[in-house]
Amino acid sequence: MSDDAAIGARIRAFRERREVGLADLADNTGLKPEFIEKLESGEMYPSLGPLQKISRALGVRLGTFLDDQEVRDPIISRLGAEVEESDPLHALQTGHEARPEYVHRSLAAGKADRNMEPFFITMLPDGGEEHKLISHQGEEFMLVLKGELLVIYGREKHILKPGETIYYNSIVPHHVGAAGGEPAEILAVMYSA
Repeated sequence: MSDDAAIGARIRAFRERREVGLADLADNTGLKPEFIEKLESGEMYPSLGPLQKISRALGVRLGTFLDDQEVRDPIISRLGAEVEESDPLHALQTGHEARPEYVHRSLAAGKADRNMEPFFITMLPDGGEEHKLISHQGEEFMLVLKGELLVIYGREKHILKPGETIYYNSIVPHHVGAAGGEPAEILAVMYSA
């Protein structure tokens, strides 16, 4: 089963197990029913924002939808295990528009009792398109490893360089992307209370 189909199947399974209708889940998340149907059918791979909204509405941790299997502590992520950038299943989305400039890899897949969601993310330049701001419950921490990172947080605009970090409440509308026309690599940790 492909990653997007597996995530969609997990979402549907938890929604049905909790006896939550598609329309109710849409109302509780602010996502369109058609968007959720596409997720559940495996037609699209969601970004972390919509997944976080769905996980909160269903009362499960975000990683529940991303894990293939549970493993014992400690969780070790080895170099060279990155997702291939050309893999279209890993193109992220914000809201309803494709974000092919994101490529991510979960660094804690399989840890069932985690409260944080750590990711290694490669952000490709977005071509200067208009930046759509998103918001969701929780907090985010990012460390720039390579390149420059553009972070729009509310009305503020920040450019971060390697070694610099940012930590913010993700309920404030925000956008994160590569700056300067070159890819950026970051370590991102999301927390959902």
